[in-house]
Amino acid sequence: MVNETQLVEVIKQVKESDKTRKFQQSIELILVFKDIDVKKGFAINETIQLPKKMSKSASVCIIAAGDLGIQAKNAKADRVINEAELIQLGKNKRESRKVINKYDFFLADTKLMPTVGKVLGQLLGPRGKMPTPIPFNAPVEALLERFRTSVKVKVRGSLSLSCKIGEENMEDADLAANANTIAAAIEKNCQTETETSEK
Repeated sequence: MVNETQLVEVIKQVKESDKTRKFQQSIELILVFKDIDVKKGFAINETIQLPKKMSKSASVCIIAAGDLGIQAKNAKADRVINEAELIQLGKNKRESRKVINKYDFFLADTKLMPTVGKVLGQLLGPRGKMPTPIPFNAPVEALLERFRTSVKVKVRGSLSLSCKIGEENMEDADLAANANTIAAAIEKNCQTETETSEK
């Protein structure tokens, strides 16, 4: 695997060769897999926390009621959906799609997970956005920080993936650190997949 020093050099060359634009460009990491048989059900669905923050954090919606809902609002979640709103969303697919497409990650009170699965599961599942259950007494602020600095990597039936690692105004070393973290997580995932398929 390419080391971080080599990644810094590659990123530097890419930035220098690219045309200057009037807007802030995203920088993506593209990985191509070798010696993997996609017909054997190879798939990756990972949430990876990046060591270096991007200019724009990932958006997080929390599905919760009661004390947990209050904590989520106090922690400034991008949106908090209570049980009544959740049930209403289940009756309006158009609005449900808008909400699901708007947020990068969903977290949910474990008590509401069955309801989430029932009313939104068919829409959340295919998009790889099924909520992460919030453990009892978990620090909501810490969870939000973790997911806001994370990216979702999803691959099915393909030998390549692309994933945002930051923006062009970030330091080359920071972009390299993010790229290296993603590559290492994917490499570990691929090894696990290979070991499982060999059993």
